Amino acid sequence: MVTMRAVDIKGGTGPATALFINDSTPKPTPSPTQALIRVKAFGLNRMDLLQREGKYPVPPQAPKTLGVEFSGVIEELGSKAHEGHEDWKKGDEVFGLAYGGAYAEYIAVNVHMLVHKPSELSWEECAGIPETWITALQAMYLVGEFAPGKSILWHAGASSVSIAGIQLSKADNASAIYATARQDEKCDFCVQKLGATAAFNSEKSNWSEEVLKATDGKGVDIIIDFIGASYFGGNLDAAARDGHIVNLASMGGAKLPGGEDVGAFVRKRIRFEGSSLRSRDEQYQGKLRNQLVEHALPKFKSKEFTIYVEKVFDWESVVEAHQLMESNKTKGKIICVIP
Repeated sequence: MVTMRAVDIKGGTGPATALFINDSTPKPTPSPTQALIRVKAFGLNRMDLLQREGKYPVPPQAPKTLGVEFSGVIEELGSKAHEGHEDWKKGDEVFGLAYGGAYAEYIAVNVHMLVHKPSELSWEECAGIPETWITALQAMYLVGEFAPGKSILWHAGASSVSIAGIQLSKADNASAIYATARQDEKCDFCVQKLGATAAFNSEKSNWSEEVLKATDGKGVDIIIDFIGASYFGGNLDAAARDGHIVNLASMGGAKLPGGEDVGAFVRKRIRFEGSSLRSRDEQYQGKLRNQLVEHALPKFKSKEFTIYVEKVFDWESVVEAHQLMESNKTKGKIICVIP
């Protein structure tokens, strides 16, 4: 058996300190439609922490190794990797989205989920794009049905997905862009660095009242929420008539406390829709990959869009990288590089 080094978890699940680099992980073999990538860098995501703890529904096609986004170099191509796709070749510099397995020296990925790495971007920047920006595009467009002139609210405004989303909203002419965060520094970042219209500290103020005040009582057309139960009532209050609330996670709890007034669903004709990216099939993900290439890649090259990287770790320090993400003090991506 050919082996490689990959991040593993002592006991299968556990805290950040259970992570270690396993020297005897089986090296993947690409299927006919896949490429084998030598990984240069990989991005951390909140789902990695949940998966590490055994609290994330991992799709059946995913390897047990963590990680869904990466940058690297094509080392090998499957026999059908050229059919209906770009003319990939060995040595191409790429970044991409996977169902799992990015915390490793090698990863096998369907070629349709790969993107050519622009020379204007670093390996670290590219490793922070796929999951983050594709999730933002999915939430805004496919689920939230954003169109120019609509207003939008991004919760967890300094999270990587919302950082991407605020920039996309601004570039695509949202009428107003609001954000919430739990620290003044993060709120300032959303307004001053990203271009949000206003950001509200959810620890210090009633953010839904602030949104209604800022919109003269109208509310916002689209709300992208990662918090869940604790923001449920506030979302209903802050949504405009015919508003669309897109729920992507439940960081603030999954069970409603009771006594919630759901009358707003009828009164305001609100749509509440949950979504995820990792559970989608390759055809769905591939369409979003294409949208990323067409919609965002030119703006990455021109620097109109910025990939905010909070900190870069050597992958030998993956424990510290996970602990930093758990601290909830970051603004942007945490990236690990494999020398």
